[in-house]
Amino acid sequence: MAVSLKELSKKAEGLSSGHRACPGCTAPTAMRMILNAAQAPVVCCFATGCMEVSTTIYPYTSWNVPYIHNCFENSAATMSGVETAYRALKKRGKISDDIRFIAWGGDGGTYDIGLQSLSGALERGHRMLYVCYDNEAYMNTGIQRSGATPRGATTTTAPAGEASFGKQQNKKDLTAIAAAHGIPYAAQAAVHAWRDLMTKVQKALDVNGPSFINVLAPCHRGWRIKPEDGIKISKLAAETCYWPLYEVENGVWKLSFKPSEKKPLDEFLLTQGRFGHLKDPKHAGTRAELQKWVDDRWAALLERTKGTQA
Repeated sequence: MAVSLKELSKKAEGLSSGHRACPGCTAPTAMRMILNAAQAPVVCCFATGCMEVSTTIYPYTSWNVPYIHNCFENSAATMSGVETAYRALKKRGKISDDIRFIAWGGDGGTYDIGLQSLSGALERGHRMLYVCYDNEAYMNTGIQRSGATPRGATTTTAPAGEASFGKQQNKKDLTAIAAAHGIPYAAQAAVHAWRDLMTKVQKALDVNGPSFINVLAPCHRGWRIKPEDGIKISKLAAETCYWPLYEVENGVWKLSFKPSEKKPLDEFLLTQGRFGHLKDPKHAGTRAELQKWVDDRWAALLERTKGTQA
């Protein structure tokens, strides 16, 4: 399955320009790619969050596809109902169109308060794609820590200071949690790797059942990076193996990208202001722990995907 730039250039945009996301925000870039990758008409629902707020400020909308705004915690439940209604109406002959369904949420609405809704939808087997745009904190409400925030990052609710080095816990492995439901397709992607992301979206929408894609989308406000550096930081996340790119098709784990030379984690960490305090020599041990965490997870993924690189 190949994504053709020529064909993509002919497609109408699913997400219009003129929205109010921050300049340099990578999440709308990911959203545009995902909508453009869809080969059938789509219906979307979106959990409350920065991308919902910035694209649907009443009375305006940037969405050129059918769109539902739902609560922070129930994007997957909302789309479960829509998909069930569609199947019922199609069975009765009232709908003939072939339609796909995409539920969206940020990491706060997915890793944390929406996890039970997501888990239920995956377990029930609804034919829908759930996309998490992961910017690693509750960015819309003030950069509070979430289950996606990495250890050592400073946030407004887990600040670095004299008594703390920032968040104490490691990031939750949500992609593996989704895959553990035994769904047909789950994947991890990043905004810099456009062809990989769009190919994964097409695979996800083709399966007859639930699918899940977790997309790393750096937030320059929360990560304390330059607005123009989001794509560069996303690439470093993959090259340091902090954010591996892989997919799980029918239980088979496949590596999507293996760097020719794995870069040290510091190249990712120390370019971001949220980790700036870790430059202090007193935090050398924390940086070493983070490097080991990345190395151990990467080694486990290599073992799990041995001989199955996509």
